[in-house]
Amino acid sequence: MYANILVPVSFEADRDAQGALAIAKILCKPGGKITLFHVIEQVPQYATTYFPPGFSKEVEAKMKVRLEEMTDGADNVLAQIVHGHSARTILDFAETQNKDLIIVASHRPGMQDLLLGSTAAKVVRHATCAVHVIR
Repeated sequence: MYANILVPVSFEADRDAQGALAIAKILCKPGGKITLFHVIEQVPQYATTYFPPGFSKEVEAKMKVRLEEMTDGADNVLAQIVHGHSARTILDFAETQNKDLIIVASHRPGMQDLLLGSTAAKVVRHATCAVHVIR
C-alpha cells in the first residue's frame, strides 16, 4: 500500500485516466493521498499569436473542471495542473512532493517511440519512486 500516489493524466484517453485512478484507489493505503496531475506543454511563442486572446486560460480552466470531475468528491483525491515538459515535470513533482508511487498510462509503442521515447518510458527510467504502468 502507498501513502502518496501521483496519477499523471493526459486527457488523450479518458479510459486510461479512469483506469489509472481506479488502480490508485486500490493501492492507496487508508489515510493516503492521490494527486491527479496534468501538465500543460509550453506552446512555442510564434504559435501563440494564432490563438485568440485568453485561449490558454480557457483551456486550462476546462482541464481543471475535468480533473475535478474525476476526483468524484473523494477527500483523498486532489487535482493539480502545471505548465512544463511532461516527463520532466512529472518526475520533478514526484520527487519534491515525496510521492511513493506514480501510476502512468502508456500507449502501445510505435516507431517514433524507438527514436524519441514516450513520456511513460522516461518516467519509468528516471523516477526515484515506484512506477506502475498501465495499458
